[in-house]
Amino acid sequence: MAHTDVEGGAAQVPWDNPVLRFEGFSRAPAEVVYDLLADLQSHLDWGGMRQLETTRLLTMTAPHGPASVGTEFFTTGSDGKVARWADRSVVTEAIRPRTFEFVTEGRREAKPGSRPWLMTLVHRYEIASEGGGSRVTYTEDVTRWVGAPGILRIRAISRILFGMSAKYMRRGFDGLLAMAGESSVRSVDHVDARSER
Repeated sequence: MAHTDVEGGAAQVPWDNPVLRFEGFSRAPAEVVYDLLADLQSHLDWGGMRQLETTRLLTMTAPHGPASVGTEFFTTGSDGKVARWADRSVVTEAIRPRTFEFVTEGRREAKPGSRPWLMTLVHRYEIASEGGGSRVTYTEDVTRWVGAPGILRIRAISRILFGMSAKYMRRGFDGLLAMAGESSVRSVDHVDARSER
């Protein structure tokens, strides 16, 4: 069981901290998947436009070019019809084409007058070449959670919330795999067109 830090006098809220983990296959080579992850603006497509309108990435402020260790970026996202996230993330590991990891400090604001949620999450992508494509594993580890309602101390409630969150996160992960596959096909088509000249 994980515990949140105490911040600004907020009480600690213990919760079960299962690490979210997805695994999937992409037709794209590992380099293509990695390059999409390192191209932070692409997150607006696979984590934004390919998501449901109520739960997706909305904005990204990041330097141009591939992200590397130490790259800092800022995002906002929707979480339901009312709640919004404002996040600051830093890339902590970037080993092309195998590993891309970043740590996010997030603040979730809901209805006016409600307490914001403050979270720290570690997002990690591991990519391995497999059968002409790649096997991608994503993990999300919540290492800090402050301000969550006390009802989330109830194991069944926290599991339901975790399951709902996993469904939306999986949609983004699947969007990444699909976009990588599409990028790989476009690259092959472009190379084939040049070789026919």
